[in-house]
Amino acid sequence: MALWLCRAGKHGQFEQRFLSDKRIYLTWDGLNRNLGSIETKPALGEGLREVYPDAPKARISQNTGQIWAFVKGMSIGDWVALPSKVKAAIHIAEITGDYSFDPKAADPFYHHRTVKWIAEDIPRSNFDQDLLYSLGAFSTVCRIRRNDAENRVHKIAASAGVKLKPRSEPAPVTEPDDESDEPEVVDLERLARDSIAKLITAHYSGHAMAALVEAVLRAQGYTTYRSPEGPDKGIDILAGGGLLGFGAPRIAVQVKSGSSPVDRPTLDQLIGAMQNVHADHGLLVSWGGFKSSVDREEAIQFFRVRLWDQDTLMDQILANYDKLDDDLRAELPLKRIWTVAEQEDGD
Repeated sequence: MALWLCRAGKHGQFEQRFLSDKRIYLTWDGLNRNLGSIETKPALGEGLREVYPDAPKARISQNTGQIWAFVKGMSIGDWVALPSKVKAAIHIAEITGDYSFDPKAADPFYHHRTVKWIAEDIPRSNFDQDLLYSLGAFSTVCRIRRNDAENRVHKIAASAGVKLKPRSEPAPVTEPDDESDEPEVVDLERLARDSIAKLITAHYSGHAMAALVEAVLRAQGYTTYRSPEGPDKGIDILAGGGLLGFGAPRIAVQVKSGSSPVDRPTLDQLIGAMQNVHADHGLLVSWGGFKSSVDREEAIQFFRVRLWDQDTLMDQILANYDKLDDDLRAELPLKRIWTVAEQEDGD
């Protein structure tokens, strides 16, 4: 069995459809022709040139390898890793169906394989940096093989509570130079954020995470009170605007530094605690992200509560980094860099 990377749109715009449909799709716009009957990769390339006559030859070659991998390379029982662009998490699925073409489907959902999602919302921080490097490829579809990736991802899934069935040996590598293999071009911005996340995890576990969130709120101009370490009854930080923190908004903050997504009871606890301290709003920070039961409440609680996952907290740290105190910046040394923006494949 093999391990594959599959993306749900350039901006993650199809992620929820992949999850709810229990399918992975090829998301190339306008590719409304049956690819299952194509016998060779050169023939597939010729077909793509007909569909995309203005595309550069190099892009046709890259896309041919990826589409061939989806149509011909994947097998039932293989695993697929879907890195989320909505949250700092990775979803894992097992392929349960062969390639299928539906000419009546809406563009770009003509081509799909059915899957069983066996582990959703695994925090990216659970993966070692070299695995994140492989999963950071700009390709829409490619096989992940380096550094015993398949076995290691299976172990990560098992640690997340997935019951694994006995597996056959990984498929042999028959085309080491296949375009569907891991390319060298990767998302450097995502890798940089993963590196920052590892540093934060190392320095700010437990109650120290609340201190980091408090520092961000202070940099934003709030006056804060942080509860001492120990049972917090649903509130880690109080933050207020205006003179001495007596003005609006008044915010109650709960911080969860664990690597597991938090569930609905944690949100309910914060909402109840907000009433006890007469807070106008709540902020729930979860380094491990949120389960779907919490995500479903985001719109309902929009005018009362904000949810910060790992990515959102890092956004706030980076936006306010120059205003953080010197000691914190010494513990979390960062610098800005410029790099070429690579174009992603697919849609």
